[in-house]
Amino acid sequence: MIWILLLILAALAAAAFVGGRAMAQGRFRGVRAHSRPAQHGAYALIWVAAPALAVLMLAGVFAAPIERQLTAAGAPDAVATLEPFRREAFFADAHRLGRGEPALQIWERPLAEQLPVEARRMVRVERTLQWGAAVAAVLAAILGGLFAFSQIRPNVRARNRVEGWVWGALFVCSAVAVLTTIGIIASLAFDAFRFFQHVPVTEFLFGTQWSPQIAIRADQVGSSGAFGAVPLFAGTLLIMLIAMLVAAPIGLLSAIYLSEYAGRTARAVIKPVLEILAGVPTVVYGFFAALTVGPALRVFFNEIGLFLIGGPLDGLGQYLALVQNQMALTAGAVMGIMLIPFVSSLSDDILNAVPQSLRDGSFAMGATKSETVKRVLLPAALPGIAGALLLAVSRAIGETMIVTMAAGLAANLTFNPLDTVTTVTVQIVTLLTGDQEFNSAKTLSAFGLGLTLFLVTLMLNIVAQRIVQTYREQYD
Repeated sequence: MIWILLLILAALAAAAFVGGRAMAQGRFRGVRAHSRPAQHGAYALIWVAAPALAVLMLAGVFAAPIERQLTAAGAPDAVATLEPFRREAFFADAHRLGRGEPALQIWERPLAEQLPVEARRMVRVERTLQWGAAVAAVLAAILGGLFAFSQIRPNVRARNRVEGWVWGALFVCSAVAVLTTIGIIASLAFDAFRFFQHVPVTEFLFGTQWSPQIAIRADQVGSSGAFGAVPLFAGTLLIMLIAMLVAAPIGLLSAIYLSEYAGRTARAVIKPVLEILAGVPTVVYGFFAALTVGPALRVFFNEIGLFLIGGPLDGLGQYLALVQNQMALTAGAVMGIMLIPFVSSLSDDILNAVPQSLRDGSFAMGATKSETVKRVLLPAALPGIAGALLLAVSRAIGETMIVTMAAGLAANLTFNPLDTVTTVTVQIVTLLTGDQEFNSAKTLSAFGLGLTLFLVTLMLNIVAQRIVQTYREQYD
């Protein structure tokens, strides 16, 4: 029904535009008018569409509460005297039955006999509300159109009014984005504050043991919880460094080749192929890390370890022989591959933005292309490249799926790339998976981690944006 109603409203809006434009053309013939006929038509279209959409939005917000109130008000005594939980379950089952789905066979007489009666009544209430909303929307569209047609006069500033509506729509969109950001920050800050009421900030930021599990015995560490996040920060930093060691040189050298050395045909082929990596889902990278890269690295280090056993490096050989698939090196290497198109595309755009006059001046002084790249282009583009790398760092810090599948879940305080580690984002997912009690420090610790991660990535993005803005001000 909603699609038919939207089509009717779209047809009314189109008719209002055509009719308003035609009325303006007829009334303004030989008269100097402030606005063009098409602008009067757009004004009529807005006054038809906006009130109708407002009515539909209000109906979508208030229809469900009104339906619940009407359903509860007309319920028989056998249903009204139920406990609130059982009453809501009964109404939900009746609603399923009214939609044609099978009802749950959990009700005894007389509730079982009342269930189909209530289902039919709920269907009638729902359809009445739907038809009421539809009629109200159409009436609002008609009244809005009549008002707009009454305003079609030569001295009416229709253009200004249409621009005012457009400005208001753009402002609402911007306000929604800003309010969404404020809501995210507020929710994180509120629950993080609740967490820091249980755990001191110093323990969270500087503690070296992360053990938020529920204790089985009173003498366990988990009886009071261990919420030192340093192992998580260390694992995040380690994987991020490995990823950037892979992505930064490969991405930057790819950008230099595409910008300065590749021909038009080669660039047209290589650049889209390289950027295909950016469209691959992270879960696919996770499968690639867990099923291909991890086993390959394990076999590689195990072979080296078996070769070293019995020699002067027997201890190292025994350690390498026991290396498993999940390690920080696997997650970091695959994450670096994922970040290559990110670094390459941004660096390529930045290098292309360097003025051609700098290249021409370098060539005029007798410099080769490699010397021009090394001594002219890279220093000139260095602020923009640094900003691109910082944006890639913030992207690496926020990655979850690859780390979960390739690096494990153990919160180890280590900088050994062959050990299993975990990151802040992985722990957030682990803590909030399944049914959780949002009054315990264990669950609330996810909000403390989220707030910390948000602040770190926010600072990285601010620094990157400032660097890029400085670069653009220099060469625009």
